[in-house]
Amino acid sequence: MTPEQLSTAIVDVLTTLSDEGALTLPDGVPTTVTVERPRQKGHGDYATNVALQLGKRAGMAPRDLAQLLATRLEGVDGVAAVEIAGPGFLNLTVAAGAQGAVAARVVAEGAAYGRTDTFAGERVDVEFISANPTGPLHLGHTRWAVVGDALARVLEAAGADVTREFYINDRGNQMDLFGASLEAAALGQPTPENGYHGGYVADLAREIVADRPDILDLEGAERTVAFREAGYALQLRQQQQQLERFQTRFDVWFSERSLHEADDVAASLERLRAQGHLYDADGALWMRTSDFDDDKDRVLIRSNGELTYFASDTAYYVDKRQRGFDRCVYLLGADHHGYVNRLRAMAACAGDDPDRNIEVLIGQLVKILQDGVELKLSKRAGTLVTLEELMDLIGVDALRYTLARYPADSPLTLDVAEMTKASSDNPVFYVQYAHARVSSILRNAADLGLVPDGDPGKLVDEVDPALLAHEKEGDLLRALAEFPRVVASAAQLREPHRVARYLEETAGVYHRFYDSCRVLPMGEEEPGDLHRARLLLVAATRTVLANGLGLLGVSAPERM
Repeated sequence: MTPEQLSTAIVDVLTTLSDEGALTLPDGVPTTVTVERPRQKGHGDYATNVALQLGKRAGMAPRDLAQLLATRLEGVDGVAAVEIAGPGFLNLTVAAGAQGAVAARVVAEGAAYGRTDTFAGERVDVEFISANPTGPLHLGHTRWAVVGDALARVLEAAGADVTREFYINDRGNQMDLFGASLEAAALGQPTPENGYHGGYVADLAREIVADRPDILDLEGAERTVAFREAGYALQLRQQQQQLERFQTRFDVWFSERSLHEADDVAASLERLRAQGHLYDADGALWMRTSDFDDDKDRVLIRSNGELTYFASDTAYYVDKRQRGFDRCVYLLGADHHGYVNRLRAMAACAGDDPDRNIEVLIGQLVKILQDGVELKLSKRAGTLVTLEELMDLIGVDALRYTLARYPADSPLTLDVAEMTKASSDNPVFYVQYAHARVSSILRNAADLGLVPDGDPGKLVDEVDPALLAHEKEGDLLRALAEFPRVVASAAQLREPHRVARYLEETAGVYHRFYDSCRVLPMGEEEPGDLHRARLLLVAATRTVLANGLGLLGVSAPERM
């Protein structure tokens, strides 16, 4: 039995007791009950504090309520024993057959195992990279490329309809400087003041001229604009290719320009004005964000008629909501703390609930060391090290997994040697090796004819789950049963690192199981039902490891 199944059984018992009049809960029976693995061995397979939570509401001493529940739960199929502990905890022991059935369920569900309907029906937009198409993606973008993508994956696994969105900052002075820098490089002239440097600028300029030789025949502003637009297209394509290689894919690449070209900014401002949240002062247009906990009101149109970045941000948010998203999630860098309240206030000014419709997550900086020295310089970009260089140096899997396994709001200092070494001290190697190990066992079992047609799924109907009664088998089964809860929790808390830590713990549980329980027959030993039951458990482990790594965008190798 899984924690979810036990939770359902407890809710059913509470409902029956309530219907019979043996239990009175003024605000009704809860729809779910927390069931967890106990911290100490000997306290059963699972534990719940439901009697402590409901005792006061039911007008009963928690131990009395626990006794009432225990009597009924002992008659539930799959529950072997119920023990009352302390002030009213319930320790539940699951029957061997019911426990072993977890393996069959995992293998039967395959890639779908771990998915829940926690956020079913909710449309979520996750915006997790916002960059100028004026240079390569760099270390500053890398953490969000991992965390944002992993967050989108766990939200999808928890039932949400998720759209991944990249906001292209393709408007304004930086784009003009980019065009002028490319033009100067093509003409062999000095880079403009505050322009873009680095070998990549010269590379782009050469590619533009090779593709369109006539560009040099243009003059003045027309030539500068032509270089800007050609460089924009090339650089954006490179960013897209780099992210594709990094296993980070976007559903929408949203252009800031498009908001202005379609007059969406003006339309959004008129909507806000109609709601009474805009006012004119000192020749400028302001939004009353201070009415909603911002530290001051924000300018939307300056006295010289120029739109502010906040005006674009506002129009972009309104556009998302008009596209039907229930929740707009923003992942911003460490230097954007001041944006949290102003974005929430902006949502409130748009008539939305800032606790429901908008969510702003702030990430911290990452430092990467090589030979004790921080990586800062790029061979091509000239300043920050690029994503492409990091992938070449560290590898996609190692870089993604390492960045995904820490809370995003924690500053990180990582070492190249630690991330790339092939040993059990390296978490990504440890988890991937566990997957490769179980894959090897299943290949060997298929060669021995223990897996029908090489398909572990066909073991489901051949295995007696009650045979999986060894202590280490029980530990592994309980670990596998936790996976859906871990995924749902990662989605609810916006903490995909919980999946990585779970995988490491489960890999450890698997290794301890393998050390104690022989899976394949030795020598002349005849294969038996226990071998097949353990192979089913091994197959279930492979499924969970693969599904978990997939949620982090990391490969699950068959061989290492």
